[in-house]
Amino acid sequence: MIGTLRREVLNFLSDQKFSEILTGSAWAISARLLAAGFGLVSSIIIARSYGAEVVGIVALLSSFLQLATIFTVLGTSTSILRLIPEHLTKYSPTSAFKVYRKTLYMVIGISLITGTLCFFGSGLIADRVFAKPQLSFYFALAAVFVVFKSLMSLNTQAVRGLMLIRIFALMLILPQSFNLIFLILFGILLASMNVPIYAMLGSFAFAGILGWVIMECAFKKRMQPQDSVQLMPTREIFTISLPMLMTATMNFVIGETGVIMLGMFRSETEVGYYAIAVKLATLTTFILSAINSMAAPKFSELFHSGKIDELFYIAKRSAKLIFWTTTPILLGLVIFGKSVLSIIFGHEFVIAYPALVLLVLGEFVNSISGSTGYFMNMTGNQSVFRNIIIFATICNVTLNLFLVPSKGILGAAIAAITSVSIWNITTLIYIKAKFGKTIGYFPLYEK
Repeated sequence: MIGTLRREVLNFLSDQKFSEILTGSAWAISARLLAAGFGLVSSIIIARSYGAEVVGIVALLSSFLQLATIFTVLGTSTSILRLIPEHLTKYSPTSAFKVYRKTLYMVIGISLITGTLCFFGSGLIADRVFAKPQLSFYFALAAVFVVFKSLMSLNTQAVRGLMLIRIFALMLILPQSFNLIFLILFGILLASMNVPIYAMLGSFAFAGILGWVIMECAFKKRMQPQDSVQLMPTREIFTISLPMLMTATMNFVIGETGVIMLGMFRSETEVGYYAIAVKLATLTTFILSAINSMAAPKFSELFHSGKIDELFYIAKRSAKLIFWTTTPILLGLVIFGKSVLSIIFGHEFVIAYPALVLLVLGEFVNSISGSTGYFMNMTGNQSVFRNIIIFATICNVTLNLFLVPSKGILGAAIAAITSVSIWNITTLIYIKAKFGKTIGYFPLYEK
């Protein structure tokens, strides 16, 4: 196994065609690890200095903003990955900038409307949705920062569209680093239990504005007066982005349905067991995200340049890289999962091991399938992928409804692996049928 891994590493390092994605992935993985470290330090400070209640409020507001941002960004954080490389390839940097600027203003406008509605409806959100009327002030405060969170989300992805690898790595680190800095600074200056909330919201504001400034400067360095411009109507941007919004929403539903259903039908203890199993099984997610973050704009660039053979070469190599970087971790979780659950979380959590194994298998299916979602979105097949994801989500919710009441966390895990397998396998079949090639990778079947 070690010898095979060594050969694969040397193979990747010597591949000049793939070097851009390999280098970018390394930067992205490093940035995500550093951001996770900053986040862990911040969590420890909040837990020890402010207590569990404040930790809970911060988590709740973070989830609220994450959900709100899905609907304010409207899928443009994915579509911009396709549109910027497409316009750079076909037209010019100025044309790409015009599309970016129009998308940006669209997101700002929708965010301001959404934030205003949430601000005036904060009491209703706190009372009726979360059954916590005492938190209405915090939801009103968070509503003011919806626009900044949306800017942060859009610009982080837009930087990827320009293939600014190191700046993208910086953008990944900014929110957590600003959060930690503000947490320490405000903690010294203010004697308030709201310091962690102010720090989190302040970090979103700074990261969002700085991302905007970075994009403006990056484009202005590339634009020339003689650039040809292909104006893109707002309606067309919506047409491309809305299927991606649906996909993002369905992914959010698939990720949260198991926990929600367990909360409805089983005890809080079982929810805790399942949450830990999910956290361990998805340890490889940051690797997939890092590799996909570099591969996605390259997919768009190659597809719209008509370089289909090179497109599939890069997609296949990306899947191979994902396989060899994630499989050892997933295999380790299957072999040592019981020990990890017992030693780190306590012996009672060993009961989550069967669910952990199923969830790991689901992640393995994700691994060998490659960048299915990004490939579909970057090659103009976003509507087909939306339909596949909707079907997978319906299967996920249905299976959870039938299995969770009787089988608990095992039922939730079965629903998860089934839905993940459905969307990946169906997408691979569609790609094979349309292009005559596959983007998945498995050592025993490489064709």
